[in-house]
Amino acid sequence: MSLPPTLAMPRFFLAGDRALTVEFGQTIDAPTNRRVQQLAARLNAQRGDAIVGVVPTYRSLTVNYEPLRISLDTLRAQIVAYLADEHVDTAPARRWLVPVCYGGEFGEDLQTFAATHDMTPGEVIALHSAPVYRVYMVGFLPGFAYLGDLDSRLHTPRRAVPRPLTPAGSINVGGQQTAIASVAGPSGWYLLGRTPWRSFDPQREDPFLFAAGDEVVFTPIGDEDYAQRVAAIERGEYLPQPLSSVLEDER
Repeated sequence: MSLPPTLAMPRFFLAGDRALTVEFGQTIDAPTNRRVQQLAARLNAQRGDAIVGVVPTYRSLTVNYEPLRISLDTLRAQIVAYLADEHVDTAPARRWLVPVCYGGEFGEDLQTFAATHDMTPGEVIALHSAPVYRVYMVGFLPGFAYLGDLDSRLHTPRRAVPRPLTPAGSINVGGQQTAIASVAGPSGWYLLGRTPWRSFDPQREDPFLFAAGDEVVFTPIGDEDYAQRVAAIERGEYLPQPLSSVLEDER
């Protein structure tokens, strides 16, 4: 089976005797990532004895399969058939308005970062909080959200010396990406701020707040607002919701 002329055939790579990687391109962009997520959704719907796991990334995904249940040739043919189907139903993107306290104790690199770009901290905050970001993938640490579409004026090589520990909830910039750190861990990215939200909480019914394909908009808040939100979350009085759910609740 061939693909529509508008779609390029991905490349297939063996990843051992029980995994197949499907690569859609060499660049980080929304159309490529959308194809990754669409295929991941189709394969996840077929998970069972044959397909045991799917690991999506920016521009590729790896399919873990049971070779005694499905052959490599059959799996490849099934993937191509899925990709040839131009009538794939996809769930609408969830949009999150994520509060961020920039600078100070929550964003200790903001001053240095701004000086590097010959900007004021306020200019950096304005640029960083302006876009609608796409969650390209979740990984590295549980719930760690990699966001694309960072303003090119904020692209910055990673720190020469990584931090051994970056707090959970940190909002970081590294290279052409920005990210929401889920749990405390090492990082070579620049720390610009922190959100009171917990993007990973094993006590929740769904431990992961963000999913690949979601949209994120950062909303600057002050220290007092940050403290109030943290307290409300710790008391169990507040669970972050995507904007679509908020709007539905207000109708």
